[in-house]
Amino acid sequence: MDRPRRAPVDLGVDFAGLRLPNPVVAASGTFGHGDEVARLCDPSGLGAVTVKSLAAFAWPGNPAPRLRTAAAGMVNSVGLQGPGVQRWVEADLPRLRALGARVIVSVWGRSVDDFADAAAMLVPVAAELAAVEVNVSCPNVEDRSRVFAHAPGTTAAAVAAVAGAGLGLPVLAKLSPNVTDITEIAAAALAAGADGLTLVNTVMGLAVDAERRRPALGGGGGGLTGPAIKPVALRAVHDVWRAHPGVAIIGTGGVASGLDAVEMMLAGASAVGVGTATFLEPRAPARIVAELAAWCEEHSVSRVGDLTGALLGADGERPG
Repeated sequence: MDRPRRAPVDLGVDFAGLRLPNPVVAASGTFGHGDEVARLCDPSGLGAVTVKSLAAFAWPGNPAPRLRTAAAGMVNSVGLQGPGVQRWVEADLPRLRALGARVIVSVWGRSVDDFADAAAMLVPVAAELAAVEVNVSCPNVEDRSRVFAHAPGTTAAAVAAVAGAGLGLPVLAKLSPNVTDITEIAAAALAAGADGLTLVNTVMGLAVDAERRRPALGGGGGGLTGPAIKPVALRAVHDVWRAHPGVAIIGTGGVASGLDAVEMMLAGASAVGVGTATFLEPRAPARIVAELAAWCEEHSVSRVGDLTGALLGADGERPG
């Protein structure tokens, strides 16, 4: 006797006022500025694509070398190299949109005014964008080069500068795990106008060239990414979800499979960012969409959105 066919899994998710066809998002810094990776991985089949962070000005980034493999990932110090918002709008956005991508543009700056300027430059093309991500994991020249995301006040100032630009788009704050209490930083971002959060950016690290007795990367220290940071990202997502129930979160950090995506959603993410896995396998985000759907079908999950925040406590009970 033939087994009855199950209805297809509903992969659609609601995220910060958006309806995405699935929860898999290409993470910033790993999918290029335009159609570089999109030519290999159809962006229309992903929930959204977050482009590499852009400033209001062109920026050369850090000196080479910029990447070093680690035991379970890599350490990078690219330094936010980019063409600047205006050049990106003219040259890269049209190519990405032509491929059917839902585009999340990520912006950064060295000062609060830089964030405001970058957002203002996006106003003419806001209708072509899905959301704007505020990458506050960058040095603030107005605060002795301390990272914006390492303090509630500076995080709030940068987020408010973008939220006040009149883009009419969901505003996401991309936060750093390198803090004592990420829930406090998240609260500041949300109070300043963020509609959602991207958790997390890289974990601060250092790669050493023993033969030369120097840092292995041209910029000195760097950020660790890949499977090694998944437990850190899961903890950050879960802590923020519990502190701010219902908040829209893109959980990113070490996601390389459909099962990783499931775990991130159970911890509290509404969407899942795929980053470092793309360097090894440009089509990884598309594969993860398929694996996520297969996992849901195998476990009788009819709506992928039902996974968000469904993690039980160690005792098997729902947390109070």
